[in-house]
Amino acid sequence: MDGREMSNAAKELGTLVFAVNGERFELSDVDPSTTLLEFLRSQTRFKGVKLSCGEGGCGACDVLLSKYDPELKQVENGKVNSCLALLCSINGCSVTTTEGLGNSKDELHPIHKRMAGFHASQCGFCTPAMCISLFSALVNAKNANRPEPPPGFSKLTVLEAEKAIVGNLCRCTGYRPIADTCKSFAADVDIEDLGINSFWKKGDSIEDKISKLPFYDPNDEICTYPEFLKNESKPLNFKSQSWSTPLTIEELQSLLEVNLAGNGTKIKLVVGNTSTGYYKDLEHYGKYIDLRYIPELSLIRRDHTGIEIGATVPISKAILALREEHEVKLCSEAQLVFQKIANHMERVASGSIRNFASVGGNLVIAQRRYFPSDIATIFLAVDSIVSIITGQKHEKLTFEEFLGRPPLDSKSVLLSVKIPCWKPERKGLSSETETKLLFETYRASPRPLGNALPFLNAAFLADISSSKTGVLVNNIRLAFGAYGTKHAKRARKVEEYLAGKVLSFGVLYEAVKLVKAAVVPEHGTSDPAYRSSLAVGFLCEFLLPLIDPDSVTSDPYEFDDVGNPGLVSSAKQVIEPSREYYPVGKPIMKSGAALQASGEAIYVDDIPSPENCLHGAFIHSTKPLAWVKDVKFESKSLPDGVTDIISFKDIPKGGENIGSNTVYGDEPLFADAITSYAGQPVAFVVADTQKHADVGAAMAIIDYDTEGLGPPILTVEEAFEKSCFFEVPSDMYPAQVGDFSKGMSEADHKILSAEIRLGSQYFFYMETQTALAIPDEDNCMVVYSSSQCPENVHTVIARCLGIPEHNVRVITRRVGGGFGGKVTKSMPIAAASALAAHKLRRPVRIYVNRKSDMLIAGGRHPMKITYSVGFKSNGKITALHLDILINSGIVIDLSPVVPGTMLGSLKKYDWGALSFNIKLCKTNTSAKTTMRGPGEVNATFLAEAIIERVASTLSMEVDFIRTKNLHTYESLSFFYEGSAGEPQEYTLPSIMDKLASTSSFEKRIEMTEEYNLCDKWRKKGISRVPIIHQCTLQPIPARVSILWDGSVAVEVGGIELGQGLWTKVKQMTAYALSLIQCDGTEDLLDKVRVVQADTLSLVQGGFTAESSTSESSCGAVRVCCDILVGRLAPLKEKLHKQMGSVTWDDIILQAHSENVNLSASTYLVPDSDSMRYLNYGAAVSEVEVNILTGETRILRSDIIYDCGQSLNPAVDLGQIEGAFVQGIGFFMSEEYLSNSDGMVVTVGTWTYEIPTIDTIPKQFNVEVLNSGHHKKRVLSSKASGEPPLLLAVSVHCATRAAIKEARKQLRSWGGLEGSDSESTLFDLEVPATMPVVKQLCGLNSVEKYLQFCASPSDST
Repeated sequence: MDGREMSNAAKELGTLVFAVNGERFELSDVDPSTTLLEFLRSQTRFKGVKLSCGEGGCGACDVLLSKYDPELKQVENGKVNSCLALLCSINGCSVTTTEGLGNSKDELHPIHKRMAGFHASQCGFCTPAMCISLFSALVNAKNANRPEPPPGFSKLTVLEAEKAIVGNLCRCTGYRPIADTCKSFAADVDIEDLGINSFWKKGDSIEDKISKLPFYDPNDEICTYPEFLKNESKPLNFKSQSWSTPLTIEELQSLLEVNLAGNGTKIKLVVGNTSTGYYKDLEHYGKYIDLRYIPELSLIRRDHTGIEIGATVPISKAILALREEHEVKLCSEAQLVFQKIANHMERVASGSIRNFASVGGNLVIAQRRYFPSDIATIFLAVDSIVSIITGQKHEKLTFEEFLGRPPLDSKSVLLSVKIPCWKPERKGLSSETETKLLFETYRASPRPLGNALPFLNAAFLADISSSKTGVLVNNIRLAFGAYGTKHAKRARKVEEYLAGKVLSFGVLYEAVKLVKAAVVPEHGTSDPAYRSSLAVGFLCEFLLPLIDPDSVTSDPYEFDDVGNPGLVSSAKQVIEPSREYYPVGKPIMKSGAALQASGEAIYVDDIPSPENCLHGAFIHSTKPLAWVKDVKFESKSLPDGVTDIISFKDIPKGGENIGSNTVYGDEPLFADAITSYAGQPVAFVVADTQKHADVGAAMAIIDYDTEGLGPPILTVEEAFEKSCFFEVPSDMYPAQVGDFSKGMSEADHKILSAEIRLGSQYFFYMETQTALAIPDEDNCMVVYSSSQCPENVHTVIARCLGIPEHNVRVITRRVGGGFGGKVTKSMPIAAASALAAHKLRRPVRIYVNRKSDMLIAGGRHPMKITYSVGFKSNGKITALHLDILINSGIVIDLSPVVPGTMLGSLKKYDWGALSFNIKLCKTNTSAKTTMRGPGEVNATFLAEAIIERVASTLSMEVDFIRTKNLHTYESLSFFYEGSAGEPQEYTLPSIMDKLASTSSFEKRIEMTEEYNLCDKWRKKGISRVPIIHQCTLQPIPARVSILWDGSVAVEVGGIELGQGLWTKVKQMTAYALSLIQCDGTEDLLDKVRVVQADTLSLVQGGFTAESSTSESSCGAVRVCCDILVGRLAPLKEKLHKQMGSVTWDDIILQAHSENVNLSASTYLVPDSDSMRYLNYGAAVSEVEVNILTGETRILRSDIIYDCGQSLNPAVDLGQIEGAFVQGIGFFMSEEYLSNSDGMVVTVGTWTYEIPTIDTIPKQFNVEVLNSGHHKKRVLSSKASGEPPLLLAVSVHCATRAAIKEARKQLRSWGGLEGSDSESTLFDLEVPATMPVVKQLCGLNSVEKYLQFCASPSDST
């Protein structure tokens, strides 16, 4: 068959054929814009693949994509983001999801078992994709040219295993147990380094540990590519011509020409479609053209002149090509250049993106749409050549010409890019002169290993030679990009200045001045001065070692298997399991963890859509205060698939415009006549699919009018000026402590009216807000809601619809992460779905897209604090006064609890006397709500900021001031009246001492000081911080029912959010029922099931919040079990006399036959003397700050946290680690920003960066302290969900310590005025992002150093 016949055959082919988990799918015609994720979730039973961000930025949608290469006769496997991959683009491919690995009915895969056994799944929403990411790495490692691994292991290295999940986000675990799961498959793993798990016991030998791991056999693997597909890997062409696959350049040109000459149908050229993750394109395309089958576009050609890479080659394949040894031998310099380009490209995006995104696609969006591309900058530096066709015209351009030409139009197609071979020029040099080619690439990014845009990237290529006078720059190429300019640019003036110069401090100083003038971000770019300083820092890092060899700074993330074995180098967990209340106290596996790993756990959006189900999406206001005149679409007809628009006008007679409800007040569901904040829901689009609903909502136009309305109140200052406050109920307002005036009069020193500002934080639960509403008979409504408070969801829906509460039923099985964001904020989601379902008499569901979720979430309360503090010369603080303005947003929500929680954590130090004035400010912004550690994390930072300021003022060590102001038991009782407990319960002083010992704190302080003297460009800091967290128990219901077969069903008011509530409840049930003391109770744990929350089955469920719901639920369950044991005890005695030995099953059977009530319920209301108690903990963190970039690397964190007697040490350990890492996000990286109208602008993974596996502590040690008996606690246990988050302030404090050292050094170079003590008086913002840190270390630090070192005649 010749090429023309092949083309004709391809054109006739109109069937899309692919496989999912071995099942064949054939589709004759589909909407070409359909993504693989949409198909999997709506048209198959495989729901393990999740939608979280929809941008390719979180990894929750990862699947393994396998395709067959008929030429090489081999299968290529790689994970991809199914939320971006178009369904038509997987023709002939096979997809594997976590369900394809195994399941609980047949056999779970070792990955599933180990994920569960290493306690690596909490909410579980991200777990299926974590499993697939690891599986992908295992599959690809099988063919590695390495020795066979030991039995049970793979060919993966520890580094590869950990890097398998670099692109996957998790908000719950803190990553450490997931990393352990991955490492457990690595051939070079140190088994002793793996953390707590449910496979082996302490003291087991290495051999025993290995034998107890679920066995992995690489040769007994899943078939990722079924045989029946091998003949199906053909180009796809739909008869409708909506999807075409040309096989030649000529065919492509013909398709483009026909379109241009025809009706002007919009064409989309497709390779990986990954750009849609960044550019949210709402345009409708009439034709998609798949470029991947054109040979010229997919080539990789290598010769002595360089490497040519086709435009459709995936980035991951390009990386392999640049690294591989080839028969065409290149000079060592050229190979080094290619290797470094590959290393840098591996930090672009994530593995899932790189496997599907093409090199050409990345370059085209850089050229056409000004995408801040790393690859473009590198290719510019090495003078790559680009091939382009426009119609019949074929052009070859330098990369600089390519970037400088007008944006490519639809007629122009990028064919390939060629990277030339570089070697040193010896022209005009003597044979004795040593020449060398230097090449380096750089990027400054919040995440070192990619998956985040850079603030600036750069690539430098220099030809140098040695001379008697020093190092001569023969020529040099300097490219900078991503700094707020349309394209990457060469710094020509700098190049010209350096060429022919012998390097010296003075020459370099003149060069960096020119760089600063050349790298100037465009107006409106964030952090412009920082970006310019990065350019200076990178040039310094490149050239300074040639002048001053001691200035070499190595990249800690430049990994290789020998030099650095992994991301998380080590971790140690210390727990004290207890058998006193067995199985309570045992570190058993989290209930449902294996189901979460295998994709069998069902979340709200996994419930199959009922017949005729519709989907909804919110239309948001873009104005903070305006009349809403109309909501409409551009065209008169409704957009594709849209059925209706629901607004406040559709609320039925007798119903209310209510979206959420707390004891403090309500929030409307929709804006009525006036919008109250930018982002407020104005209406609800209902459509036949979620995509159509989202697109319809985005296309809606709102007509506004501001006539007669004053300016909105957007800041706490404006609210204060206009006395616009919410009232805090008198019983919620905390009491002042001591006599402030007296304390200030005793002070030797005073700091007056110092200001601190704290921003917000977004929850970033992996599962966004979601609900499914189904109309039922007799005007009833059944609603499935992902909520932390189904009870209030129930009430809101009934009030909104104007129906009795008994007509509403709200069901919540599990929640894919909450952190407080699914308390009040889940209510309007369910209410809108129910309202639409009520009006249209059809089921309506919504899965809120990430942008919409971030617009309405509200997040943590921002605040402004003004403080005055008095203290003695010995460091003892005598008085503190606070004026606190809290931004509550537009409605009161749960804001009245924040003053009390703030003071609960602030009082961790003995302030002598404490007075305060706290205002809840009402502003025209989204309502803020209680995020994990509400007010407490803010107060913890505030306390440490004050301590740091006192220490700096007195020129004393911060740790000394902390210790000086720790409570005695007497002062603790004074500040925490009624909550301090017994003297022996105050464990904080002993925790601080123990932590100093176990973390080698004093020794590491000395080592840090030595390090800082030796390294100019990296500074370390270390800090030890205590916390006290005041916990309050809430009333909660429970019911325990024993069935005929002896199995037990348990209902509790608490919701399983991933915090292990069900697991602890199961353990408590098994323990409390075992007190019947009969045979068979040792297996009771396996007989217990906790069932989903149902608001008509168990009323008064309350909120699952404040860390204490697990223990409250356990307390309530214990009461129920005690009732049941009381009922069963007489039967047991009776049977014992008759039979002697009595089993559990005997007793239950007899109880049923004698009509004993085997269901017990309670509503547990805590006693006033036991409802409040204190949690204690401490952390030591050590960081390293890069002065050139502002990057903070967390080297080590050690935590000791008092859990009382832990109900489940493994669960509590997971809560401690996860909370700590979430706290790192608040203190170091997460910016939840708004524009001048108060509209949130960080609305996705591109702009909002939570911690990733490469930003957590490299060494992460946690001890769960068992502090003994606490009479008033539930089996002596204490909460663990929120308090450890506060310990992350230790990272911020350590960063401040490192910055302090940098500033001292800067002052010695003449970069700061004043004394040493004055240089340490500074405020470090929250979050301490790279620009913030760099600014404090000195945006001009390089210039000052070079000036300091240069001689007067040095720049000639």
